[in-house]
Amino acid sequence: MTSGVADQLSLIELLIPTEESEQVAQEPKGEPQLNVEPQPALLHNDELSSAADPGPASLEEDDPGYVPLLEPLTPVVTRSRKRKKTAEAQLAGSVVSIKIPADCTADEEQFFVDHFIKKFERTRAANGVNLASRAKKLAKEFGLPVPQSIRWVSNQKHQWGSCTPVDSSIRISDRLAGFPTWVIDYVIVHELAHLLIVDHSPEFWALVNAYPKTERARGYLLAKEDV
Repeated sequence: MTSGVADQLSLIELLIPTEESEQVAQEPKGEPQLNVEPQPALLHNDELSSAADPGPASLEEDDPGYVPLLEPLTPVVTRSRKRKKTAEAQLAGSVVSIKIPADCTADEEQFFVDHFIKKFERTRAANGVNLASRAKKLAKEFGLPVPQSIRWVSNQKHQWGSCTPVDSSIRISDRLAGFPTWVIDYVIVHELAHLLIVDHSPEFWALVNAYPKTERARGYLLAKEDV
């Protein structure tokens, strides 16, 4: 990527999205390290009508602990001369409609496509997991407190979950969305145990290790730390 592209994409400010739309604004500042990996050819509006219809979602039947697979998302890019510094995306079914400035380079276009596809994939996967129901079931099974609230959050970049014992609330990183449910369940059990014991003492781990897939889930998460 040229230094000109790096200059333009140096600061990506994420604005608060609606349920099915999000905007990204860009301002110059320094030179970031952006790695653009190969992606399937992008579809533009004039190609949408001829695009192949993706097949139905499939299930990982051999392992019921996996979240059902969803239709792959198809990016459709529209360039707008009215748009100068922001990109916007909306999800309709399995199609992500992305609006970008008309003068974006190919690398900038790919950057926005990668960003929005990843965000919407996480959102769709998270919507398929009922955290409250799972937390209630796990709390009952392992003798842990039922939280007053448990929800997905997108601002936890360096931890998989967090909790506030004083109000019995739990937050789960949406980076887990799409992971096997036995991994999500481990993180929930971990946070449920923290509602009782705030540190990582032997007493804490005794509670967590009652979950039979603790070691397997911890190994899985160690391999996914850069997600």
